Amino acid sequence: MKARHVLAVVMLLGACVPASAPDVATRARIADTSLPPMKRFADSRATAPVRANADLARDFLALTFRMESGRKLPVLTRFDGPIRVAVTGKPPATLAADLTSLTARLRREAGLDIRTTRQGDAQITIEAVSRREIQRMLPQAACFVAPNVSSLAEYRTARRQPKTDWTRLRERRQLAIFLPHDASPQEVRDCLHEELAQAIGPLNDLYRLPDSVFNDDNVHTVLTGFDMLILRITYDPALHQGMTEQQTAAALPEILARLNPLGEGRAQRAAPATPRQWSNAIETALGRATSYSQRHRAAEDGLRIAAREGWRDHRRGFAHYTMGRVLQIKDPTAAQRHYTLANRYYDANPGTELHRAYTATQMAAYALSRGDGAEALRLTGPHLRTAEQAENAALLATLLLIRSEALALEGRVIEARRVRLDSIGWARYGFGPDWAVRAKLREISALSPRNG
Repeated sequence: MKARHVLAVVMLLGACVPASAPDVATRARIADTSLPPMKRFADSRATAPVRANADLARDFLALTFRMESGRKLPVLTRFDGPIRVAVTGKPPATLAADLTSLTARLRREAGLDIRTTRQGDAQITIEAVSRREIQRMLPQAACFVAPNVSSLAEYRTARRQPKTDWTRLRERRQLAIFLPHDASPQEVRDCLHEELAQAIGPLNDLYRLPDSVFNDDNVHTVLTGFDMLILRITYDPALHQGMTEQQTAAALPEILARLNPLGEGRAQRAAPATPRQWSNAIETALGRATSYSQRHRAAEDGLRIAAREGWRDHRRGFAHYTMGRVLQIKDPTAAQRHYTLANRYYDANPGTELHRAYTATQMAAYALSRGDGAEALRLTGPHLRTAEQAENAALLATLLLIRSEALALEGRVIEARRVRLDSIGWARYGFGPDWAVRAKLREISALSPRNG
């Protein structure tokens, strides 16, 4: 099975809030009036990456013929013919529009014959169930995909049997995706993008990819230009189900020359493989099921492994970002040093705009807490467009809320109110129910010395 893991990657401003918390009155309580309507992103189209074809071939083979655990997949599998997707369970109101948008992108950008259907002949069934039901199956998963089943009840019976073992799969005929119906609209959409991409394409995640949802850092949450290219390669007529890794490797040069002509002869930027020990350390450090001391040791391990490997790419930055996340409650000053180091590594590597936006959010929150509105405005300004392009409403809302408080600190009260109002529409998509939006507003308001 493939699961989107719950990695707490989205800010001190706890992007993940409990699924059912009461609205608590505080001094900073938002008035009990109707919130502005939810904002949605317009249909988008990702830009194809400029990458050396030799690098693309290496990445494609690693994504297609490995599981995250390191287990090898013996042959290439994909769907033959049209792909039809049906939705069952209790889908949230936003799912239909997000699925329609995604399937349109897959047709347009990846060249797939994929559409939604209400018939019983769907190759992929998306079942909307409760978060609790998902975590009874996989405690650390936000959502997941499984082969040869069409419902959670069927998966529960077939779990740990050859039927649902990806390594035994020789062709894809029927899969099920399990999404939470009681999560925020953005979390449901993020699950939809990653799990549908892995239902029809590669199953692996690679930390070395800076610009892909096929990466367990969960920085990118909607399919990127790189992801669309990988899916287009997967369904190229020169490939077919049952091909071995060696056969696929032999076919890739001609495929890539057609699909990515700018990558021909381009210098490689081959990032070294990621040791499993590093991945484990990062996941432990960002997890919630361990003590502070265990998380701190794991973050130190992540930094030590990154230094030992000689990395100077986004993974070195992410190791510092992770240490900052661990330290920020007990030693916020030390956390800022790690965020600064993370930003330096991100700045030195292309394709890390979204990584920099996350880091800037942490640094701006710290500046706001110290009463430095001008610095908070300087740090957040360059990243609003990045968050919008990435269709990350939670990140965009958080950046805007920090800016609103910073503007108020600078005496620009009317502008602060306008920005705050703008942020709420995005927060409703990014964080979900009204109580969660109000909790986020209170949380960021409390950072400002102006609010005590």
